[in-house]
Amino acid sequence: MRRDHRPYFIKKIWFGIQKFHLSHFLKPQMEYLGKNAFVVKPWHVEVFGGPVSIGDNITLLASSDKKTRLTVWTDKKDIPGITIGDHVLISPGVRISAAQGITIGDNCMIASNAYITDSDWHGIYDRSLPPTTAHPVTLAPNVWIGDSAIVCKGVNIGKNSVIGAGSVVTGDIPANVIAAGNPAKIIKSLDPDRKIITRKDRFGDTDTISMNLDLHEQALLKGNTVFGWLRHLLMPSRND
Repeated sequence: MRRDHRPYFIKKIWFGIQKFHLSHFLKPQMEYLGKNAFVVKPWHVEVFGGPVSIGDNITLLASSDKKTRLTVWTDKKDIPGITIGDHVLISPGVRISAAQGITIGDNCMIASNAYITDSDWHGIYDRSLPPTTAHPVTLAPNVWIGDSAIVCKGVNIGKNSVIGAGSVVTGDIPANVIAAGNPAKIIKSLDPDRKIITRKDRFGDTDTISMNLDLHEQALLKGNTVFGWLRHLLMPSRND
């Protein structure tokens, strides 16, 4: 991996731009956004419809080639919409589409390109309009959804369970198992004697973590200059 040539103050400005965009453009589109949100490239996060509510300490990632989309599309009122808990990780390219309600519990991790939906979005026989009913989806706390997995309408996934990459989940998955395949089936149970360390366990002390990360950034970028950074942008070399 090529090293970061930015001077420390340039990187701080970059983070400041992201925070400004988050607070002034993305957050107003949501019903609620908790404290300590860490959103990378928020201009590539798309929120459509509502309500969308997100808890504390969210890590929400997006990129130009993998936009992250949170969509609530319905003509009904007073629906749950999309509800995301605390300490959740959402990776680039994730799509969450609700016509009624999708609930994602605390400490869940959703890998790149995963898709979660509570509706078929078209009827089998009448394909001209969206269906009139939807079936809510629930991910219990600490669920891990693998890369490019699909979670279909009406599915409930139990606490701590893992869904393998590329799986299609069409039915309920109990707690403390690993499921994979199309349709997803249980392939392994988690060891009940082993402690599961959650994102809150690891990253709960946000003040200390932020301070340590800042110190690490200062040390990592020490010695970088504006001239060296511009030279790298305009004339990169193999030694960069």
